[in-house]
Amino acid sequence: MSKSELILSIYSRPECHLCEEMVYALKEWQSRFDFKKNIIDIDQDSSLTSRFAARIPLLAAGDVEICEYHIDEKALSIFFENAK
Repeated sequence: MSKSELILSIYSRPECHLCEEMVYALKEWQSRFDFKKNIIDIDQDSSLTSRFAARIPLLAAGDVEICEYHIDEKALSIFFENAK
């Protein structure tokens, strides 16, 4: 997978301050790494709500869960190192 095809998804819901903080924190990472951000509102899909309601925000790349609640800089660094 080339870096330009890399998509990180944030499982989120409206009016979630932790979700907003994660989205904001990812902006710094986007200045260093080439990836697209996909924000997924779990309240739009009952199966996502059941799966992620207690774990948002959750940052993932496909089926790979990177971190939840806050940006884990170490986990994200390891993810990008392995994504090369």
